[in-house]
Amino acid sequence: MWRQHSRRLTTCTAAANSTRVLTDNKWDALVIGGGHNGLTAAAYLARSGLSVAVLERRHVIGGAAVTEELIPGFKFSRCSYLQSLLRPAVIQELELARHGLKLLKRSPSSFTPSRDGRYLLLGPDKELNYSEISKFSKRDAEAFPKYETLLEDFCKFIDPILDSPPPEKLQEISSLNVRMKDNLQKSIFWAHLLQRAVAMGQKELLDFMDLLLSPASKVLNNWFESDILKATLATDAVIGSKGSVSTPGSGYVLLHHVMGETDGDRGIWSYVEGGMGSVSLAISKAAREAGATIMTEAEVSKLMIDGSGRVSGVLLADGTQVRSSVVLSNATPYRTFMEFVPHNVLPDDFLGAVKNSDYSSATTKINLAVDRLPQFHCCKLNSPDAGPQHMGTIHIGSESMEEIDAACQDSANGIPSRRPVIEMTIPSVLDKTISPSGKHVINLFIQYTPYKPSEGSWEDSEYRKSFAQRCFDLIEEYAPGFNLSVIGYDMLTPPDLEREIGLTGGNIFHGAMGLDSLFLMRPVKGWGRGNGCSRSQRGKCRHSRYEEAIVTQEHLLKYLNFASCLPHRSIKESALIGSSTSETRLQLSAPYCSCCARVWQPMSSSTVLYISSLPCFHRFIMQQEIMIFGFLPFLK
Repeated sequence: MWRQHSRRLTTCTAAANSTRVLTDNKWDALVIGGGHNGLTAAAYLARSGLSVAVLERRHVIGGAAVTEELIPGFKFSRCSYLQSLLRPAVIQELELARHGLKLLKRSPSSFTPSRDGRYLLLGPDKELNYSEISKFSKRDAEAFPKYETLLEDFCKFIDPILDSPPPEKLQEISSLNVRMKDNLQKSIFWAHLLQRAVAMGQKELLDFMDLLLSPASKVLNNWFESDILKATLATDAVIGSKGSVSTPGSGYVLLHHVMGETDGDRGIWSYVEGGMGSVSLAISKAAREAGATIMTEAEVSKLMIDGSGRVSGVLLADGTQVRSSVVLSNATPYRTFMEFVPHNVLPDDFLGAVKNSDYSSATTKINLAVDRLPQFHCCKLNSPDAGPQHMGTIHIGSESMEEIDAACQDSANGIPSRRPVIEMTIPSVLDKTISPSGKHVINLFIQYTPYKPSEGSWEDSEYRKSFAQRCFDLIEEYAPGFNLSVIGYDMLTPPDLEREIGLTGGNIFHGAMGLDSLFLMRPVKGWGRGNGCSRSQRGKCRHSRYEEAIVTQEHLLKYLNFASCLPHRSIKESALIGSSTSETRLQLSAPYCSCCARVWQPMSSSTVLYISSLPCFHRFIMQQEIMIFGFLPFLK
């Protein structure tokens, strides 16, 4: 009894100390949410000499890039589970390797078993790819290197944009010099983009546009003839989406096949030693080393806005007031604007656009503890030890694009897929730190599961169990004995992802990634937004959207008292960014992603804070919108 009371007393004392730390300071910046994007922003802000506090609702940092030991001895990457898209510059500048980040390359990277006894292995080894694809089609084996080369060329066209300041600025009234500089920067950006487009050549440019706008099924049918190869590649086009491989615009997501890198090797996806939480942990160490304060179990309930319409800080769920004139939100746009911002502050048209954005999801994640590796009947040399078939992503129920379409159609009809599309990964074959010896951790990324099934409810434990068993039974068809190997599991359906991780609608990208929501078609025009859940991270919860803010440190210090940046022509003009004593407005840019951030040195002598997050390619094209409080966009 005494020990129990002592623990309570210690906890209360720690909580009181944490509260004093928050309330005794007026912070230069607050970050709502301790996901890897918010932590990255905090790290760069702290490195520039600002006082920063990160406020995380849960007991653990990381958001969707998190490691949790839910079954004793088994550490799960609960949401995102692969790394590749975290920008190399961020890894280097924050010295994440020194802070414990260790990437484990996968080779082979893909294994697709077939019920007819054959299988397809793919990876970085071109000779292996040729040999494996030849089992199904010599023609496809010869076409595959050309297909990869074309995608790599497209990625080279995109890469400079991912690390460039965006051409779109969030600004109001400004001086002539500022406007001229802004117009010059825009002209240079578009000139460089046009130059790269011309360098591609007419045919390549047309192929690129075809890839961006076409269904993945059309692109893959034009290149290949074997069903198993097309289906394996097609899974990249539908990750985290409610759409199918036949959905127009799904083709551009095929670039994920060669997007990202690990240690300089393009297109290589890796596990992270210790699970995906190690990404967030390394970033948090860099942030703390620079002076940032990170608080868990500090749930933000509202933004505090003063009488002039300016942000003055945040109100925590326990009633604590934390003061700051600059607030970054790592939460979804819906939570940020519909829940955190007090009513009658934002204009109705802006709120309507945020509310009506597509946050739908068809994704479920199951994390399993098993007592042995799955033994696939198509592999004649199965053994208790890990083989090449266990190293990469194992595609279950993806032997043809028709199977993927059928699974998608079930969900469209309100039914969890009768034969789900499952991507299985077994990180414990390379990472010995996440499971007991001889046992393994298995991740199942599953599509398609509607948020609200037409018959049944995810709140019904029996309904949940029946769907989990459906997935296990499907795996059993390919790996007899799988059901008997399961020790226990953790399951996150779309409502669970919303409730536990904070992803509105359960959407792993903070909003649907259709072409009708990207670039110039963003739901809230003129605003960019970050993304929370990563394939940085393939999750895919693929962490992040390409979002950035460019703000000079000089301006930040000058405008620490400035207002929250409300939408253009807001009903509260006083809330627009700027100083009441200065005509010059702080210029913001909000292109699209937030899994990485870095200090960028322009031609001028001012230090520029450049916060960006490179997620998958589709996030590179500014998607949904985000509100900026103070001077920065929301990081996902």
